[in-house]
Amino acid sequence: MSIVTCDLSVSVDGYVAGPHQSVENPIGEGGMALHQWHFGAEGADAAIVEEWQTGVGAYIMGRHMFGPDRGEWDLDWTGWWGDEPPYGVPVFVLGHRPRPSIQVGQTTFLFVTEGIAAALVEARAAAGEQRVAIAGGASTANQYLAAGLVDQLHLHIAPIVLGGPGERLFDGVPRTDLEPVQVVASPGVTHVKYALVRP
Repeated sequence: MSIVTCDLSVSVDGYVAGPHQSVENPIGEGGMALHQWHFGAEGADAAIVEEWQTGVGAYIMGRHMFGPDRGEWDLDWTGWWGDEPPYGVPVFVLGHRPRPSIQVGQTTFLFVTEGIAAALVEARAAAGEQRVAIAGGASTANQYLAAGLVDQLHLHIAPIVLGGPGERLFDGVPRTDLEPVQVVASPGVTHVKYALVRP
């Protein structure tokens, strides 16, 4: 069975997005600082990017990561990424309202209304032996972590304190034991890979 990983860029104080998210600023005020290490990544950071993107057979993301609206779908909206999203494999989008699947470039977005377990079953079927990656946002990651459905957590910790009140990792997640299996530091970020310890 494929493993489930979750990769997130996060501030030192645990935020994966800043406050006041909007269509113009989808990751909130200050949120872009969490991802600066990724743009033009070199050396150790480039190796981490390659490792994190290799071997993924399917992604799962929350509705807000796909688009800004929470009500009825805007069927003209095809995601934040333009004509060629960076995924290239099936992406399962969690939501409460059905929407037909769409193909954008090399990526197919499929919309799941039956919850996180159903989305994982579908993603595993699509991924085969490759891994399933929880892409975010924080609410989606927290749901999978709280349910004990994540095997590895990959955090890319940016040297910044956002101070809230953005989207925070681990909200609502009960005690979870983590085993660090890889730590890689560069001037702009510290990458920590944790295995989740099963009872």
